[in-house]
Amino acid sequence: MIKLNHFGLLIAAASFGFIFVSAPSAQATNKAEGYRGIWYMNQPSGDEYVYKYSGGLGTYCAKHKPFAIYRPEVNKTFFCYGGATADNNHELVHMVSYFDHETGMVPQPTFLLNKQTSDAHDNPVISMDAQGFIWIFSTSHGTSRPSFIHRSQQPYSIDRFIQITATKQSGGIPQPITNFSYMQPWYMEGKGFIAFFTRYRYPVDRTICFMTSPDGERWSEWERIATIEKGHYQVSAIGKNKAGSAFNFHPDPKGLNWRSHLYYVETDDFGKTWQTADGTPLKLPLKDRDNPALVYNSIEKGELVYLKDIRYDSQDRPVILFITSKGYQSGPQNNPRAWRTARWTGEFWEIQNAMTSDNNYDMGSLYLESDCQWQIIAPTETGPQPYNPGGEVALWTTSNAGQTWKKQKQMTDCSERNHTYVRHPLNAHPEFYAFWADGHGRQPSESDLYFSNAAGDVFQLPRIMHRPFEKPLKISP
Repeated sequence: MIKLNHFGLLIAAASFGFIFVSAPSAQATNKAEGYRGIWYMNQPSGDEYVYKYSGGLGTYCAKHKPFAIYRPEVNKTFFCYGGATADNNHELVHMVSYFDHETGMVPQPTFLLNKQTSDAHDNPVISMDAQGFIWIFSTSHGTSRPSFIHRSQQPYSIDRFIQITATKQSGGIPQPITNFSYMQPWYMEGKGFIAFFTRYRYPVDRTICFMTSPDGERWSEWERIATIEKGHYQVSAIGKNKAGSAFNFHPDPKGLNWRSHLYYVETDDFGKTWQTADGTPLKLPLKDRDNPALVYNSIEKGELVYLKDIRYDSQDRPVILFITSKGYQSGPQNNPRAWRTARWTGEFWEIQNAMTSDNNYDMGSLYLESDCQWQIIAPTETGPQPYNPGGEVALWTTSNAGQTWKKQKQMTDCSERNHTYVRHPLNAHPEFYAFWADGHGRQPSESDLYFSNAAGDVFQLPRIMHRPFEKPLKISP
């Protein structure tokens, strides 16, 4: 019997396969008996590909960051994901866990809350402060559902969480934060949190914003980054001394399926002022499609832009990873899905081609090992459901800052389901270097969770655990 309070949080879960039960207002949490990801679909397409996109989307979407963080103080990589219950592959539950690099084991994951939806846009993201407290931001897709912020009761511990009553400034008056979408919270040492997020119809359909906080509870006013036509998607990152956002825009009247252009903005004073990569000052929000932050004009080339990742090099210069294609529908008619990088050289934006794959929603991560040596880990190889999101995962390398790429290793092969949304942990440890899920691209299915090391070896997190701690299973292509 399942009972939920009016926030959609778990009160009793006897049929969910959890080890013990407690009220969401209490600080104790439940433990799941294994690692299961959410299966999700969006927009039936009426063709052989069935949906615009679908699959095992426990680490979805590209506009949610980060999903994992390594902390050397305890030699653990902490992570969260969109999970599923034992008897329902598409009822979203927010899960938190860690990989212990000393023992090579994972604990039974912590069940944080039931989001009361099947929508993977409500997946959680993770952040950690200087003291080691774990912060989980539970997002919402639009404004119809509430969002939540939780903090661990103890540093570096996933056993108990406290729901935070966070407030933002509005005209000098604190107001509760109850809703946010596509959250990307980053903690900057000595400053606090800077969070990039989306607010729907604020005023455009998808308004990209940022806010800052010294403690995770008291936040600044919501500042809009851009309000161009029908809105935006963004991916963000922090460097040594700056934070930045790369984003596209949705043309009016076409909207989000015609996402276009690539823009970039940055701040080196924790959001007080903003500029382009070359230092040109900007007045936010940006309102016109033609503005100084433009990096790549896709409309003149007849292309769409799908954002994937952004990183900073040793000189705090941004490198952006994105895909261009001819249209939003699945299938070979919109090939090539070209993976590209945009690197700020210090003087200009250098756009380079990397590789190709077969779906706009193939998603991988960029790794800057040095200013010249880069890697991409992504499902670029054709999977068991061709032209659906994801596929088989491969490790690609370049030794000349993106000018030429080589497929170093195919990491998965002969899979039953497509692998999707490969994520880069913040401060990634070589033993837990990438994190993702799998799922069938054309029908509801089970979804397992995986991670890889820097060498490209893949490990599956245990779906059913018989002990409180177990070692992940190494799988071979």
